Amino acid sequence: MPVEVRVFCGLESCIPGARSGEPMWVDIKAGESGRALLARLNIPEEKAFSFLVNGVRRDLTVGLADGDRVAVFPAVGGG
Repeated sequence: MPVEVRVFCGLESCIPGARSGEPMWVDIKAGESGRALLARLNIPEEKAFSFLVNGVRRDLTVGLADGDRVAVFPAVGGG
């Protein structure tokens, strides 16, 4: 089943061909966890500071469903 994934602020370098903020569709198994999705995308868990599903911050144990929209952000600094 497909989920839409967007990665930001350098995390795209973990995924060949990915671009920051651009949607990509990833086929996963029903109920697959956010943690498993990160592993599938070669994103180290410690780099994923914010993990959002359908616009809501969730922990990596959340089970994903068909058509979910996932966004992953690293920790970023600012002034």
